[in-house]
Amino acid sequence: MICSWRFRQDGTFYIQYVMPSSNSFDICALPGDGIGVEVTEVALKIIEAAVQRVGHFQVNVITHAAGAGHYQDTGTAMPDDAWRAAEDADAIYLGAMGLPSVRYEDGTEIMPQLDLRFKFDLYAGLRPVSAKRAAQQILKDSQWQDIDFVIIRESTEGLFASVGKGEVRGDLEARDTLVITRERSVQLFEFAFDLARSRARIRGDRRPKVTLVDKANVFTSMAFFRKVFDEVATRQSDVQTERLYVDACALDLIRRPWDFDVLVTENMFGDILSDLAAGLVGGMGFAPSADVGDHHAVFQPAHGSAPDIMGRGIANPTAAILSGAMMLDWLGRRHAFEPCLDAARLVERVVEQTLAEAPDLINSSSAMASHIIGRLNA
Repeated sequence: MICSWRFRQDGTFYIQYVMPSSNSFDICALPGDGIGVEVTEVALKIIEAAVQRVGHFQVNVITHAAGAGHYQDTGTAMPDDAWRAAEDADAIYLGAMGLPSVRYEDGTEIMPQLDLRFKFDLYAGLRPVSAKRAAQQILKDSQWQDIDFVIIRESTEGLFASVGKGEVRGDLEARDTLVITRERSVQLFEFAFDLARSRARIRGDRRPKVTLVDKANVFTSMAFFRKVFDEVATRQSDVQTERLYVDACALDLIRRPWDFDVLVTENMFGDILSDLAAGLVGGMGFAPSADVGDHHAVFQPAHGSAPDIMGRGIANPTAAILSGAMMLDWLGRRHAFEPCLDAARLVERVVEQTLAEAPDLINSSSAMASHIIGRLNA
């Protein structure tokens, strides 16, 4: 029996988790398009090295073709065998999908990563941002080094609920509908409060805080979103709360990013703000991500496929490596399996050391991989 990722108020688990009987985890890898193939190879090598260093478990990676290139060749973005493998796997690792030149008839890009979110109900999109995992200081303020927050974007509703369902009327008007439901919002907000408590327990240096980001002063859907948040917040007295309109939040992410802990928001707002947040630590090459549900999860660097630098060996693999660490962390928490958690912390620590000591390695995916693996094997 496998249960969902939840914590008590003190940060400990409140659901019984079962350790995997074989101490083995099956990973469905979907390298995708462009540099996704290159950074996936690097990330999976580093994950394997960390697993071997920690011991007591193994990961079995099975790679499947999917993405815009596969659609261009076969007419299918993600074949049935890849869907079956993703559904059966303990976790899904994705490189990058989409090519600007390959699109559906309505002009939208081929992005199976969105289909994965909807099919497996991956409602919580996690976008962590940390100055400790940057190659250089981006903001001049001395508090820049204290940046450490997570943006949670709802990943199945909001404006993205209209993916594939928008309509164009007579070539005169186009419409996409934004959807907010109570059930999903409660689920999302409880997840955010649980995560804030967990982070506070690990850091031990400040009270947990959740910031709601919306546009409740303009849109009825956002006013409803805030109403549900307020209801959930009344049951979370141990967690500090804050409410910001999305435009004010965009400003404050530049002006005072070190003040944030966990931010939770609608899908499109989170999509935009998470890219802005990545800029605080050097760009999308430093932006890992996860899309998490109660039974499945996808881990991938937040950057795109960057076909303009594909095959040149200069793609920054940091986000891909840290996404792999997030995958190990999720597996460890999901199964209450300490070796997975140890491997995740090991990867994070070695990445931080590498960026601090040899930041220029981000310009060569192979050189960075060799350096990190060398440290893991030392």
